[in-house]
Amino acid sequence: MSMNTPIVDFVRRYAASDTRRLHMPGHKGRPVLGFEFFDITEIHGADSLYEADGIIAESEANASRLFGSDTYYSTEGASQCIRAMLHLAMQQNGGRPRRVLAGRNAHKAFLSAAALLDIAVAWLYPAAEEGYLACTVTPTALDERLASEDVAAVYVTSPDYLGNTADIAALAEVCHRRGVLLLVDNAHGAYLKFLSPSQHPIDLGADICCDSAHKTLPVLTGGAYLHLAKTVPFEAGAVKAALALFGSTSPSYLILQSLDAANAYLENYPPQLSAFLPQVAAMKQRLAAHGYVLCGSEPLKVTLSTKPHGYHGCEVADALRRAGAECEFADPDYVVLMLTPQLTAEDLFCLQTALLSLPPKPPLTATPPRFCAGVSVLSVREAMLAKTQFVTVADALGRVLAAPTVGCPPAVPIAVCGERLDEHALACFRYYGIETCAVTVEEEV
Repeated sequence: MSMNTPIVDFVRRYAASDTRRLHMPGHKGRPVLGFEFFDITEIHGADSLYEADGIIAESEANASRLFGSDTYYSTEGASQCIRAMLHLAMQQNGGRPRRVLAGRNAHKAFLSAAALLDIAVAWLYPAAEEGYLACTVTPTALDERLASEDVAAVYVTSPDYLGNTADIAALAEVCHRRGVLLLVDNAHGAYLKFLSPSQHPIDLGADICCDSAHKTLPVLTGGAYLHLAKTVPFEAGAVKAALALFGSTSPSYLILQSLDAANAYLENYPPQLSAFLPQVAAMKQRLAAHGYVLCGSEPLKVTLSTKPHGYHGCEVADALRRAGAECEFADPDYVVLMLTPQLTAEDLFCLQTALLSLPPKPPLTATPPRFCAGVSVLSVREAMLAKTQFVTVADALGRVLAAPTVGCPPAVPIAVCGERLDEHALACFRYYGIETCAVTVEEEV
């Protein structure tokens, strides 16, 4: 039987009823931009996102069946889910300290959650030869750290922004043997559930994970999922309370409708995905044969390391724009392209043609900055809540960073709040085009 769409059905009935809307929002359903008919608030019958027992609960139950987990909606992206899952992990820490062992390439939402929840962070650092975007976490390295670190949870990002994926199954085995929760930021991997076999973190053993539905599935921007494994003993009320702690009391019903409608779409998604993947793989092979270096193992992401081909990433992005295509991200070293079955064969052909039209040139040999761990002098919470001022990078030497400063793939901090900025960090800021940063006033030199 096809999956129903209770939220969509309710809103459409309400829009067709011509009811006088003496409630929020202020547009009253009258068209100015064109979509106001379907934009409502938590009126009678529409359920309430954080106390759901009606159409939203029914829709979330549909999503739970699709993902094989206890699944909850967010209308404020995976960032809200990241904060909620850390809050839940602290509630279930079994007397362990409020401390998380985290991959250094964490999204800045992780840092804001650590500050708000007063969580101490122990970092899993990338290898010395790796750049700021990488954080290869091996099961052996994780096991060694957990042997000496008393933490409530381990937090990893997989896939990362460039399409690298971790061995979640092996990491989960280590965490469970050590008695700690494994939390996964799977923002870029919602579609992994629909591969055959599934590569979704929950199916690989993660305890809690978040997906940005809007990144790789046909959902409006801001739609996301918080998934909990069936083996994790969280009550639905506690999960909703954790999401409500960080969410607006006015969730978007446009986003909720898109999450609801996606359930019916995803029920028949695996055949579409399986038909699309060979097309992407064939295009990757042609690009590699032309001289491009491809990074990452994520099947729907095309990440080009462009300097070996003789171009900066931003140059390749400009060439794509001239051909009528816009990339996800570009910097001096990479171009990131995010593909889904919503793209047509013609779309892929045009993309491939544009990239193959760039002839190989002598390689550019300048390398991106390598990772160098900073010296932490304040906790994330102390630094982020301290009195701050903005200074130019030239004036930041020796100061303590107060807010995450990002440049490399959006929201991956180059330095972390509470670390004293050295010449290496400032060189990295300049490399990624960062001109100012926030520092604590108390540490002025």
